[in-house]
Amino acid sequence: MILILCLGLLVTLGVALWQEGEWKETRALIASVLITFVAGVLLRYVPRRGGEERFGNREAFAVVTFGWISLALLGALPFYLSGVTTTYTDAFFETMSGFTTTGATILIEIERVPKGILFWRSLTHWFGGMGIVVLSVAVLPSLGAGGFQLFMAEMPGIKGEKLRPRIAETAKLLWKVYLLLTFSQVALLIFGDMPLFDSICHAFGTVATGGFSTKNASIGNESAYIQWVITAFMFLAGISFVLHFKLMTGSFRSFFQDAEFRAYFAICLVATAIIALMTLTGRGQDLGKVVRESAFTVVAISTTTGYTVTDFDVWPNLARIMLLLLMVMGACAGSTGGGLKVIRIILLWKFAWRELKRLVRPRAVIALRFGKHTVEESAMAGILGILVLYVFTFAIASVIMATLMGGVGGHDLAGRETETAVTSVIATLGNIGPGLGGVGPAQNYSWVPDAGKWVLSLCMLLGRLEFYSVLILIVPLTWRR
Repeated sequence: MILILCLGLLVTLGVALWQEGEWKETRALIASVLITFVAGVLLRYVPRRGGEERFGNREAFAVVTFGWISLALLGALPFYLSGVTTTYTDAFFETMSGFTTTGATILIEIERVPKGILFWRSLTHWFGGMGIVVLSVAVLPSLGAGGFQLFMAEMPGIKGEKLRPRIAETAKLLWKVYLLLTFSQVALLIFGDMPLFDSICHAFGTVATGGFSTKNASIGNESAYIQWVITAFMFLAGISFVLHFKLMTGSFRSFFQDAEFRAYFAICLVATAIIALMTLTGRGQDLGKVVRESAFTVVAISTTTGYTVTDFDVWPNLARIMLLLLMVMGACAGSTGGGLKVIRIILLWKFAWRELKRLVRPRAVIALRFGKHTVEESAMAGILGILVLYVFTFAIASVIMATLMGGVGGHDLAGRETETAVTSVIATLGNIGPGLGGVGPAQNYSWVPDAGKWVLSLCMLLGRLEFYSVLILIVPLTWRR
């Protein structure tokens, strides 16, 4: 994984030279390439104790979690060595935000950042979107049976969806879909007169549902055409990539009959209509602009991309509450989006409704169904477990952040410390990026205390790997022979 990271840094070095970057930037990238190469080679060829050991679930969880942490630690080097960030904490926060496709940033003057570093920033999104572990499985068939455990630990949203008998072939197919979406969006953005460099960076941030932009105003100053193109691709990125593959192979019926997709489409459509009506304040207002900004924001938040075209923190309270609910919900399972996922929210509602029916008819046997499929009780138990972990983590992290933000000086929160603390946790747990208040779409995370940045970085990791892959490593039973 680290050697693949090194290859990404090499590509970034080439972009920096192409863009005629400053020597300080080039030197930082060269040093980062050398450090990651040495680290990768040492780890790849370090002598093993005894012979081959079985690669099971706990090894997969360890590789995924420690792998992501290692990638963030090493991926932070270009930011820190180039002087773009003044502290390593800021560099790590920005990189973890990139790899987890969160999009929360500490950068203030983005357009002054060297283009090579901006490209690396966007490339972390692209690697993290489909998952660099899945990339490893796709290009390293030597993992053998261990590749399946890695794939499942990294992509928990597509369990049971082996498109091909060999897991490496499945990973390659998903990456082909990912590449097709990326190149298609780059072409459409260039057609809309967006420069090649910006088109690539924004495509990386869109298909990965990341949200890092090369502009201070994000997508706010772009043309209506560009905004609609990005809206469309954010929506597509929020759909399960398994469905994309089925559509590409001619299975149109399975795509449009998918219950989660239909719910996801309906939620986005209804939320857009309601918010557009709430933000349409005057007769002279441009209806097309209102609808476009509403649709863009709803899709950006529900897919956890986090791009912005307007400051939604000034919208009516009901609209802001709806956006918070969309942040918690997230996109479809098996997509690059974050959040709890649409399918889990629907099943939780069905589960609660079934329990109400059981109170009336205790002896009734009521199956829990989703679409044409019956949901097993073990699957429902897993969903309830993630909900409990989400609420528990959210509560603890919110209290910590509220405490830390209460003593912040030099940043005017105007009495919105609690709102800022709570939404910063929601935005990082859901891998969204912007929250409300001091971390709203017109703000950033640069002012957050260092301790708070480490807490939010952990929230990003927990949200991206969906809690179990990280928390299982602190359970003593995991390490018992």
